[in-house]
Parts: sequence; C-alpha cells; structure tokens
Amino acid sequence: MRRRRLNEDDLALWRRVTERTEKLELNKLFTQEIDAPAPAPPQVRRAKIALQGNKPQSTMKKRSNDLRPTLSEQMKAAPVQMDHKAFGKLKRGKLRPEGRIDLHGMTLDRAHPALNGFIMDAHARGKRLVLVITGKGKRRDDGGPIPVRDGVLRHQVPQWLSMPPLNGLVLQIAQAHVSHGGGGAYYVYLRRNR
Repeated sequence: MRRRRLNEDDLALWRRVTERTEKLELNKLFTQEIDAPAPAPPQVRRAKIALQGNKPQSTMKKRSNDLRPTLSEQMKAAPVQMDHKAFGKLKRGKLRPEGRIDLHGMTLDRAHPALNGFIMDAHARGKRLVLVITGKGKRRDDGGPIPVRDGVLRHQVPQWLSMPPLNGLVLQIAQAHVSHGGGGAYYVYLRRNR
C-alpha cells in the first residue's frame, strides 16, 4: 500500500498548526508534579450491611434507572378481582381450566388475533377459567448494553388481555401453577356471561 504524498495545501495547514503549539518539556512536567500536593484519595461509597439472622441485607436505596419489575412481580402486585378463596385454589393449581390455547411458537401478528378469538369464544360459551400457553421464550440477551427480555409473547399477552376488546371480558390474570406450565402459561379468569 503506497502512502499518499502531502500537497502544498496540506503542508501549509501543518505549518500553521505547528506554529501555534508549544513545545512540551518533560523535565518541567515531572518536577511540577512532585512539588504539587498530592490529591485527596477518591471517596468510596460503601453499602451499609445490616445483619439479620445469617442473611446480609443491603440498605442502599434502589437506583432510579433500574428496569421495571419482573413480570412475576407485577402479577403478584396486581389486586385480586375475583373471589379470594377461588383465587387461592387457582394459584395452587386446584382449579381445572375449561379451555386452553397454545400460542408458543407463533409470531406476534398471528398470536394476537388467535388470542382475541379464543377469549371471545370462551366467554360466549360461558367458560370461566382458561389457560393461555405462551412458552417461556428463548434466551436472546447477549449481555449488550441494552437488556433484552426473554419471551416476547409472555410479556405481550397480559398487555393484550388488559386492552379492549378483551379487558371487558377478563376478570383476573395469574401466572399458571407449575402443573399447568408455570412461568410459560397464564390462567385467565373470565367474567360471567350476562
């Protein structure tokens, strides 16, 4: 690979740059650093650890730039709309779903209309508890600067169920019991058909 020779314009620009710069004398630079007072060491912030039993717990404040709560945390924090006794049975897997739809493996544009049709049909038939299987999703986060959530359908289905036209039909959404799919499925408790 041949280097390009500088033309007169480039050489004139270089001369102007070198005329405005000052020569750096290394001897003066090092002697000034030795005579100057040493800078204060940086302050290190440490988390206070409170021992409770054998488990250390951090008392640092939660950072404001943390990600949203996980899906399971959001489900647990949601208020119970249905009968508490029935909800307890539901969470323990004691109630048997009257219908199920398996969305996992579908794309978003195929899964959304399929879910809408299934929920509307189940409500019209008077079913109260249905199971929506989304799958847990593939692990696609490669550790980059922007986190990627696992399971697109798993995160999208609760949002679809809380939007029209389904929000008027759905009374409660809960993560399924392990016997019915656990984190890869949802119980959808429907309102009574009136």
